[in-house]
Amino acid sequence: MAVELCVKAATGAPDDLGDCPFSQRVTLTLEEKNIPYKIHLINTSDKPEWFLKANPEGKVPVIKFDDKWISDSDVIVGIIEEKYPNPSLSAPPEVASVGSKIFPSFVKFLTSKDPSDGTEQALVEELKALDEHLKAHGPFVNGENICSVDLSLAPKLYHLVVVLGHYKKWSVPENLTHVHNYLKLLFARESFQKTKPPKEEYVIAGWASKVNA
Repeated sequence: MAVELCVKAATGAPDDLGDCPFSQRVTLTLEEKNIPYKIHLINTSDKPEWFLKANPEGKVPVIKFDDKWISDSDVIVGIIEEKYPNPSLSAPPEVASVGSKIFPSFVKFLTSKDPSDGTEQALVEELKALDEHLKAHGPFVNGENICSVDLSLAPKLYHLVVVLGHYKKWSVPENLTHVHNYLKLLFARESFQKTKPPKEEYVIAGWASKVNA
């Protein structure tokens, strides 16, 4: 039986996979564990009635376990790990928070209108900390094997690269060689290629309202 999963459809292209990094985190987890799943694409600006009935909050991703729809990617990947322990993707507590401040730092820098407010430097510092961790423990966050922390970071880092490249003409500093190697490894994985939005424009369009706010 395939697991049922609701994820965001692309902005302006409701028949294509959308740009939600939290949805991709869940599909990546299912792919890495070889769990069959069926996707429902949800147009977040015109949510179907059945979806809102099943999930009144209206947020994606949501997954169906035992006839119950469950939201929140943290909760979902925890349940997946519990129900399907092999192969294990669980991360030891000491690496659980690696890179956790990168995404909020990226959003602050992206939405900042003041080049001198320190948001760019704050993001660079977070990426430097990741680079140092990968230098000591890499190539993945927990060494040789991919884990849940990598699967949470991969879509967020993809958004960072695509969106900052487009809106700010900004890229990850070249001297962060371990981060660059990490990005190559993550983005080249079959699971990532299979679950990312089919076009970069969808990622850019998904962020437009935040940038223009």
